[in-house]
Amino acid sequence: MWVVPTPIGNLEDMTYRAVRILGEADLILAEDTRTSSRLLEHYQIRNKMASHHKFNEHRAVERVADRIEAGEQVALISDAGTPGISDPGFLLVRTCVEKGLDVECLPGPTALIPALVNSGLPADRFVFEGFLPVKKGRQKRLSELAEEARSIIFYESPHRLVKLLGELVTFLGADRNCCVCRELSKLHEENLRGTAEQLLAHFGENPPRGEIVVVVQGTSKKKGEQLPPSEI
Repeated sequence: MWVVPTPIGNLEDMTYRAVRILGEADLILAEDTRTSSRLLEHYQIRNKMASHHKFNEHRAVERVADRIEAGEQVALISDAGTPGISDPGFLLVRTCVEKGLDVECLPGPTALIPALVNSGLPADRFVFEGFLPVKKGRQKRLSELAEEARSIIFYESPHRLVKLLGELVTFLGADRNCCVCRELSKLHEENLRGTAEQLLAHFGENPPRGEIVVVVQGTSKKKGEQLPPSEI
């Protein structure tokens, strides 16, 4: 089985190898076939597709693994980025590994790495939190992260960004340096840097849109460390 990353915005980020693999696959598993059909049509790939998403993956993994075991070439893609990273894919990969089936993930797009590098915050060591729990366990996790020394990366929806920034002020401190990365690789990409308090005030007055990644500075500050300048 092939795990194939797809562009998070700009279609030019598709690799030659990814196009070839998808063109050779007997079956392409897509998180949303309507979304993926636009990408495949752009590259003139018209192979058979089937839905594979969080609502059906538990039922589908054994059946898909059986098809792979029978010799079919199956490629897994998500709507954007690398499958298995805050997207469906882990269950199928684990099932294939348990059955001794070959799995290869192609290198390719994912939002967290460009956001981390763009932020100007330390990128040598970091922790990826993905999406925080919406309700239960959210505050507990933020309390634990207050003492995290590495840079912290979150995915967040636009309608919960202000809530997250307010929580960062409460649990990590108003002066904690952050970067909100929005619409990475797309026409209206924005990387806005400042303290949690500054970003909270900005987005409180300017409701965000699009896909969002938030990068937060770890708690340890070396003496004399230069921080990114505020852009608010």
